[in-house]
Amino acid sequence: MRAAMTPNFVDELFERLQKYRENPALFWNECEYSYTDIIALTDQWTQRLQDKGITRGSVVGFLGDYSPGTVALMLALMRLRAISVPFTKEGAPDLKYFSNIAFVEHMFHFENGFDATYERLESAPPVALLQNYKDEGAAGLIVFTSGSSGQPKAILHDFERVLAKFSKPRKPYRLLLLLLMDHFGGVNTLMSSLSFGGVAVCVPDRSPETVCKIVAAARAELLPTTPTFLNMILVSTAHLRHDLSSLKLITYGAEPMPEHTLARVCAEFPEVVLKQTYGLSELGVLHSKSPNPNSLWLQIGGGGFETKVEGGQLYIRSASSMIGYLNAPSPIDEDGWMCTGDLVEEKDGLIRFLGRTSDIINVGGQKVFPTEVETTLLQADNVMEATIYGRRHPLLGQCVCAKVSLHHAEDISALTSRLREHCASRLAKFKIPMRYELVGMSEHGTARAKKNRTDKNRSVDLAEAKKEI
Repeated sequence: MRAAMTPNFVDELFERLQKYRENPALFWNECEYSYTDIIALTDQWTQRLQDKGITRGSVVGFLGDYSPGTVALMLALMRLRAISVPFTKEGAPDLKYFSNIAFVEHMFHFENGFDATYERLESAPPVALLQNYKDEGAAGLIVFTSGSSGQPKAILHDFERVLAKFSKPRKPYRLLLLLLMDHFGGVNTLMSSLSFGGVAVCVPDRSPETVCKIVAAARAELLPTTPTFLNMILVSTAHLRHDLSSLKLITYGAEPMPEHTLARVCAEFPEVVLKQTYGLSELGVLHSKSPNPNSLWLQIGGGGFETKVEGGQLYIRSASSMIGYLNAPSPIDEDGWMCTGDLVEEKDGLIRFLGRTSDIINVGGQKVFPTEVETTLLQADNVMEATIYGRRHPLLGQCVCAKVSLHHAEDISALTSRLREHCASRLAKFKIPMRYELVGMSEHGTARAKKNRTDKNRSVDLAEAKKEI
C-alpha cells in the first residue's frame, strides 16, 4: 500500500528539530518557545502515551488549538508511528460522530496550552483500509472534508508522504497558524514551519483584530489565509491599527479570489508579496507560481505533482496523495488521477480558477459562477462584502441570490433596485441576483474563513417565482 521511501522523512524531521534546538519554534500566549522546549515536551508526551498503552498503529484524537502541548503531542504520535486525529472547538459538537468514522481509540481534551484530560473510547473494528495501515505501523494523519457537498469524509494520510515535499531546505519564516489544526492545510503549514526551522505563530482567536494584533506582536513575516479573510481584514480596518511592517508574504487560497479584493489587498499592502496557492485535503498543497502578484493566473504542479485539464476541470496526480477515504470510495482512478471538481481556464501554460462545480448555479440551463457576480457587486457603491448562492426555483431550476454587507445603512428596497441596475449594465440577465439579503460580515464566512454559500430558505415557492419572472 505504502511506497517504500528512503530516507525516512519522519526521522529526518526529528533530526532537523535537534539542529534547530536553540532557535525559537513557537509563539504562543505572547511567549516564545524554543525547539529545545518543544523537544522536551515531546519527550514528556511520548512517555505519557506509552504509559497509556498507545503505540504503533493506535488511533489517537485530540481536541485543541495550536499550542506547545498540541504540537508536542502530534510530534510524539509521529515518533511512536501512531495515527493523529486533530479536532478543534469548531467541530466539538460533532466530536462523537467524527471520532466514530475515524475509529478513534484514545482521546485527549486540552484545557490549556499544555495539559489535557484523557479518555479511552470504545471503537468499532476499523475498515480494511485503516486496519492494513495500522498493521504497517506507519505515522498517520486523519482529517475530514468539509461536507459541503455531502457527508464529511475521513481522509487517511501517511506522514511520510506529507513530509516528503519538505525534504529540500527552504527559507524559514515567522508564519501565522491561521488555518485550523483539523484541516490538512493547517497541518501542512505547521509541518512546513517545523521542517525549515521557522517560528509558528499561534492565535487565541481568528478575528481580524486579533490576527493583526498577533502579527504585530510576533513580528510575523508570512500570513497564509483566504480571500474571504483578507476582505474581512480590509473591511475591519484592523490592518491600520497595528504595525504590520514585518509582513513579507501573504499567501491565499482555498477559494477563488475576486479581482476587486485582490486589487484592494495589493493597494493596502504594497510592500508585501502576494502569492496564490492551491491544494486539496486529499492530494496535498501544490507548488504554485504567478506571472505577477496582481494576476489571478498561475502555474501549479512540479515536485511530485502532475496536472491536466479535461472538460474545463482540473485533474491532479500527486505523490503525496492520501491513502484513501475511510467512509467512502476513493475518487482517485487506477492511474492515480483525481478530478478536483475545480473549473479552470487555460492560457499560455497558466490556469485561472473559476470556481467549484458544486458552487455553480444553474439558471434555466445557464451556468453562473458566484465569484463573477460577487466581483461585480463589490464594485458597487456602499457594498462592503457580497456572497452569491443558488436557491431552488420551481421554473428556472435555480435562481441567483445575494447576501450583502454595507458600509452605511441603506433601505433594502432602494438597495435592491440600485444593485440590480448596477448588475444589468455588467452582467447577462440570468446572472443578476433576484434577491438580496442584508447580513453582518460574520455571515459571509465559515469557521475556516471561506465563503458561506449555504441557503437557509432553500427554495422559492411557485407564486413568488411567477411574479419574479
